[in-house]
Amino acid sequence: MSITRDEVAHLARLARLALDEDELDHLAAQLDVIISAVARVQEVAAEDIPPTSHALPLTNVFRPDEVRPCLTPPQALAAAPAAEDQRFRVPRILEEPS
Repeated sequence: MSITRDEVAHLARLARLALDEDELDHLAAQLDVIISAVARVQEVAAEDIPPTSHALPLTNVFRPDEVRPCLTPPQALAAAPAAEDQRFRVPRILEEPS
């Protein structure tokens, strides 16, 4: 299948691209090569090969979750520049009432 210059011009209009005559000819040749490459890949695909997302099987490399002790509110707020009601106090950034 060969893509024509008129088809490239139509695609350019759909994409709202302003292409001159030389660009249309150049892109027609490039798109023809791309379409041929995709067609070759489709020829290689065999029905007995299941589709995959990765060439190699993936395994989870993360450790399982485990419960660990965490900081208490006073420990977490110990180095805070300002705290209020066991929370970090930060400057207001929006002009909304609290």
